[in-house]
Amino acid sequence: MDKKEHIAIFTTASLPWLTGTAVNPLFRAAYLAKSGDRDVTLLIPWLSLKDQGLVYPNKITFASPSEQEKYIHQWLEDRVGFTSGFSIRFYPGKFAREKGSILPVGDISEIIPDEEADVAVLEEPEHLTWYHHGKRWKTKFRLVIGIIHTNYLEYVKREKNGALQAFFLKYLNNWVVGIYCHKVIRLSAATQDYPESIICNVHGVNPKFLEIGKKKREQQQNGEKAFTKGAYFIGKMIWSKGYKELLQHLRNHQKELAGLEVDLFGSGEDSDEVQKAAKKLEQVTVRVHPARDHADALFHDYKLFLNPSTTDVVCTTTAEALAMGKIVVCANHPSNDFFKQFPNCWTYDDSEGFVKLTLKALTEEPAQPNDAQRYGLSWEAATERFLKAVGLDKPLERKLSRSSSNFMATSMNLQQKVEDVSAFVHHVASGFEVSRRIFGAIPDSLQPDEQLTKELGLNNSARI
Repeated sequence: MDKKEHIAIFTTASLPWLTGTAVNPLFRAAYLAKSGDRDVTLLIPWLSLKDQGLVYPNKITFASPSEQEKYIHQWLEDRVGFTSGFSIRFYPGKFAREKGSILPVGDISEIIPDEEADVAVLEEPEHLTWYHHGKRWKTKFRLVIGIIHTNYLEYVKREKNGALQAFFLKYLNNWVVGIYCHKVIRLSAATQDYPESIICNVHGVNPKFLEIGKKKREQQQNGEKAFTKGAYFIGKMIWSKGYKELLQHLRNHQKELAGLEVDLFGSGEDSDEVQKAAKKLEQVTVRVHPARDHADALFHDYKLFLNPSTTDVVCTTTAEALAMGKIVVCANHPSNDFFKQFPNCWTYDDSEGFVKLTLKALTEEPAQPNDAQRYGLSWEAATERFLKAVGLDKPLERKLSRSSSNFMATSMNLQQKVEDVSAFVHHVASGFEVSRRIFGAIPDSLQPDEQLTKELGLNNSARI
């Protein structure tokens, strides 16, 4: 019997942190493994107890990786309705407060044994490889696929000296992604462009949202009032996630929108400032609430989802709102191109358009999406798009064989030689604490510390 192809999915976050890079790779693993045709491993960061307290909501912490693994599988199976057939492995990670993200520690590619190293999917490949020091991913795996989730350039542009930071970050991202990935998928044109990359939305929605939408459609078909609440927005409560734009629209057009009520749901470092700004509105009522699961029954009856964000790549909550049958008013922006095929997605070009569509949505009922449109939002459809985009709907070509050399291949191809030299330079630069720190690495992250080594059961004499 032939050995099954193995797919290792590396991502930068994990439940219970409900961020896109925690949730979407988890569903991807479940649906890639569902057919049983391939072996799938999801690799996620393990954080020490101190870092867990900084990252995970509602004071949720785990004493061991096995405890967190059980939590993740249970959360997933409650949503997909089937037993997931993939395995979970943890790599050592640390939380970088100033970046608001988790960074890997050590050579995390080594967690996958060489005999299983067929396909690697790097969710946020730039993030995973900025400070990578170890075996080259293209040497370790026969096929390395990078999925670009985050519009990092847009985020840094909003910081001090943002234009300069974005200039350098663009070239750093191009460098590491080119070195380490055979193929690159951009979820939308809102991301940084990469040479020979393709644009394809390979994300779906939690099936629970489609079930909610199905019930709403049945209510509409039966002549019932399916939506009894007005407008809302949900997302991590930081200004760059769309709150700034939304409150600006509401403040600048209070007269036209007089009497409008909007509920905001989220938690984050800008929560206090968002609440203060909301209280200053006089003719529009904005209520600010703590974060909630978007599938919560609380959200089922809202008719209108307002999402003015232009920093997302493909907004998960927009997809979820459409799956639930709601009208979505969002910016005419590349991040929303995929959603324009759905009749309930209404896009605007300016603040006047935002006002016009918001008022229109409050007086109309959402359209009823057909079965094909509903399927297009599902993880089954997203998985098909992914496999086709990277050629995994056919047997993996053996020409993508592993090199016998980590860095300096003997190929006569000039482009390959340049890439090999470039990879060697990155390997050397990432091996020194001084150069790592200059480029923003977490101090002492070249190897996992004693605590992480102990918690993950790593061998002290052969740490990652």
